[in-house]
Amino acid sequence: MALSLNASTRLLVVAPHPDDESIATGELIQQVRQSGGEVRILLLTNGDNNPWPQRWVERRLRIGSDERRRWGERRRSEVGHALAQLGVPAESLTALGWPDMGLTTRLCDKFEPTLAAVREALDAARPNLLALPALGDHHPDHGAAHVITRLALAQWQGEQPELLAYLVHGHEGETSGRVKLDSSVGLHANKLAALACHRSQMALSGKRMRRMADRAEHYQWARGVDRGAGAPMLPWQPSVALQPWLHLLVADERGVRGWPWAKAPLVRDGQGRYALHDGPEDLAGPRFVKLHMNLPSPWIFDRWGWREL
Repeated sequence: MALSLNASTRLLVVAPHPDDESIATGELIQQVRQSGGEVRILLLTNGDNNPWPQRWVERRLRIGSDERRRWGERRRSEVGHALAQLGVPAESLTALGWPDMGLTTRLCDKFEPTLAAVREALDAARPNLLALPALGDHHPDHGAAHVITRLALAQWQGEQPELLAYLVHGHEGETSGRVKLDSSVGLHANKLAALACHRSQMALSGKRMRRMADRAEHYQWARGVDRGAGAPMLPWQPSVALQPWLHLLVADERGVRGWPWAKAPLVRDGQGRYALHDGPEDLAGPRFVKLHMNLPSPWIFDRWGWREL
């Protein structure tokens, strides 16, 4: 599908961490600017919970709260340099400073203030085009950013923008509804120059980041799902062996609820699928569900993540 950009385009990019704006939308940002449109960036975290690059760059083992705060300030500064490279003025950046690797927890614990902050950014930008992380991105902050943004949009009184979902961590799923951005050598080279401004990340992971940024920019129209009649069905059928460690989260206009798997309001049908029975089925806004294990692990990425019911 083609993407029409012109002088009336008002793009808002929701970026969970510094560098997501360059990796995922560096060429889109430039094309909107070249067309005469406006670009704003909503940066959710400063990327301060980033211990291994910090240990590598600063040659330190222990990282406390002061070191994390300083690292976040450094990454926040790098975003400014990257956006300047992409032609975006400093005043177009809104940085919320939420906890890195903590967006799901924030959504659970501070539901209304979290959505209110995004609605305030929407009021300031009045976007007619919004780029946000894909719901199926394996990074927990990316999936949570999608949920937060979609729930805030459902409450927002402004005209609803077109939604473009971008994927940074994970593999592409279905290709229907995909928007591929036209590129050029100059645009791509400048995108890589913007990425290079994130020096703290490039020092340890430069090859991996350049590989992600080298992918052609394409997006998925995020239009929500069609709801059928009856209780919504979960997309998973986890094995019995895992169930003692599983937890289920549900997020919708009423807030976030969570249960251990054994206590979740689920009913199994004759095909082995699980149906969610959690209050009224006629809610106006979107409803999301997340399956996860509350076990300590060095692996930060989601196995199941968020899905829309």
